[in-house]
Amino acid sequence: MATPVKTVRAYEEVVEFIAAGPSPSNVIAFQPSEAAKQRVADLIYREKTTGLTPDEKSELDHYMQLEHLMRLVKARARRHLIQLIDLGGYPPAPALKYMVK
Repeated sequence: MATPVKTVRAYEEVVEFIAAGPSPSNVIAFQPSEAAKQRVADLIYREKTTGLTPDEKSELDHYMQLEHLMRLVKARARRHLIQLIDLGGYPPAPALKYMVK
């Protein structure tokens, strides 16, 4: 008897990342995994071509909402790091390369 394959929802890793309480520099550096990117690309493609099940549509909607939220959070994190620099503090080096985007 075949064991059903459990699909991890694309947005789960974003939820886990936020739940871990990341620093502003980690927020700026966050990128979804290749697997999550591929899952979302597949859902978007199928939404435009063959259609999605209600569960898949819900998954895609949730991911798109979280992506929008992460864009807002990254912008705010950049602003916090700039304020830190202005106050004489220095952000961790990995954050510097993401501040110019």
